[in-house]
Amino acid sequence: MDGWDDGRLRPAARYNRPTHAEGQPMSLPPRQQSILERARERGYVSIDELAQAFAVTPQTIRRDINQLAEQGLLRRTHGGAASEASSIQNTAYAMRAGQMRDEKQRIAEAVAAAIPDHASLFINIGTTTEAIARALLGHKHLKVITNNLHVAATLADKADFEVLVAGGSVRADGGVVGQTAVDFIQQFKVDFAVVGISGIDEDGSLLDFDYQEVRVSQAIIDNARQVLLAADSSKFGRNAVVRLGAIALVDHLYTDAPPAPAIAQLLAEQQIRLHIV
Repeated sequence: MDGWDDGRLRPAARYNRPTHAEGQPMSLPPRQQSILERARERGYVSIDELAQAFAVTPQTIRRDINQLAEQGLLRRTHGGAASEASSIQNTAYAMRAGQMRDEKQRIAEAVAAAIPDHASLFINIGTTTEAIARALLGHKHLKVITNNLHVAATLADKADFEVLVAGGSVRADGGVVGQTAVDFIQQFKVDFAVVGISGIDEDGSLLDFDYQEVRVSQAIIDNARQVLLAADSSKFGRNAVVRLGAIALVDHLYTDAPPAPAIAQLLAEQQIRLHIV
């Protein structure tokens, strides 16, 4: 299995730090404990909002975040920090929908601007792709094939749009997965695939949590002429257990901040267009 062939269970190391009996890290200063709790509740916190909430400088918050990240309690991101969550289970849909809302909106507008009228496209599962669907409402005569019921509901009222929904098993977050969905997607060849992802590893692996969802996304990528990946900066370095494929599968990456040097180098080597919004 990728990343595990040296026999060491590296990801488990972050759980071996000393804790109180209740399972909480020992001896955290009150402000750091509060930062950690906010990140766990919301999934992501920004430096600016924390500085305002605690009436301290952004530099002070950065030091707090760095110390928490060194203990494996948070993951540093551009402009903030994300909860160091499980690699086998995604955060709840409602929480994901509220995370990085402004960044997702900017990404959505940039992706929508790249798609012309009269185009055909796939849109997969994700809160970022749902934002993109809303940004596409000003377009004309699109044909959209999706396995995301929220996307379908957003676009269905446009009289000049044709919206096709994959059949299959419906998840609580509105995603449609399973072999029936894969078979449906494979009947088409479209201009664009608009895809979201849960994590991008430093080696360029595109990662997600649900094997069945990944199977549908793979079919979407395989049957599009251009692949537009929309991923906010909290996805860089985020762990998830299912590998969709290499970042070389995409043609464009839309994000809100520069990726880590290792990922930036992969993008350059694979001639993938990077759009920072």
